[in-house]
Amino acid sequence: MTLNSSALTQVADYFKVLSELSRLQVLCSLKSGSKNVTEIMEETGLGQANVSKHLKILAQAGIVSRTPQGVSVYYAIVEPFIFDLCELVGDRLSIRLEEQSQQLKQLEGLRRSEPVAAVGRKNSKKVKSKSYA
Repeated sequence: MTLNSSALTQVADYFKVLSELSRLQVLCSLKSGSKNVTEIMEETGLGQANVSKHLKILAQAGIVSRTPQGVSVYYAIVEPFIFDLCELVGDRLSIRLEEQSQQLKQLEGLRRSEPVAAVGRKNSKKVKSKSYA
């Protein structure tokens, strides 16, 4: 699939919406079902203004829906594939961290196997101590 410049811009904008930790926390809160702002606040520990701001951005992006019910407004996930996307990224990050951990272990092993006695011996000279007695 080849995306033109306009489509790539839209993809970048979509990922920008998902690039904020608080928004991801809000989305995770909504994973179990629709909730109002107060319920999301209780689950995430975020403040009311913060939750409302992020819900507005998520709704504008079409990621969550907004449904008034009496005096409350309930928000729900419109595109549940977002969790698959987050899991895919998380899996990839786990693999990368494991690879980096293995590389560090290899480097530490190489460092330990270097002969310590040879280090600094090449240019060392004995210093004679003077006696002033």
